[in-house]
Amino acid sequence: MLSPEIHKETIRGGRASSLSMLNALVSALILSALAGCGYQFRVEGAGPTIGGADPAASQGPTPRLVIRTLVNKSFEPNLEARYTNYLRHEFSSGSGAQVVADSEPADLILTGEILSVGIPTLSFSQTTTLESRAEVVVQVRVEEARTKKVVWSQMARGASEFFVTQDLQFNRALQNRAMEQAGRLAAADLAAWFLMHVESGKLTKRADIPAEAEPQDAE
Repeated sequence: MLSPEIHKETIRGGRASSLSMLNALVSALILSALAGCGYQFRVEGAGPTIGGADPAASQGPTPRLVIRTLVNKSFEPNLEARYTNYLRHEFSSGSGAQVVADSEPADLILTGEILSVGIPTLSFSQTTTLESRAEVVVQVRVEEARTKKVVWSQMARGASEFFVTQDLQFNRALQNRAMEQAGRLAAADLAAWFLMHVESGKLTKRADIPAEAEPQDAE
């Protein structure tokens, strides 16, 4: 025979289970009633866009963009090819434009320069530098391929820190890696700003507009 305490716990457990079943049944009935009355839980429309741009403005055709090799105006050699590749990678993945080869038809052309590369000291002791930073400045502009009109320009800065060791060769490798990281950050910022410009609707696709037909000679 069950003790009074166990008997009470059993009754409570049975009541809790009954209440849970009753709540589930009521919820199911409410959902069925809403569905029967024509209510549907549905999300429609384009939804919000990053930066608050008008959804209709970003539904136009994707502009085709050629990115030409940057001009290196800094004192650090052999950066132009790498930084140009960073731009092509970032603009291909998140700029709102289709990056194409220079030999293909394009709506827009991007050109630019590596303006400067600096290696300032962040921390030091009485005898040596402990930590430095690679800082780069890149300026780009985008022009229409047909009219050569500049439709967008932007300057970007990138920075990356690195520690300095007693090994000069290893320090150079750390500095090169920091300059690469700074270039990637600058390229990513430029792609993000260009995406905002595209989504604002300020760019138009001009390459598909046929040139005006030349007048025919009178026979």
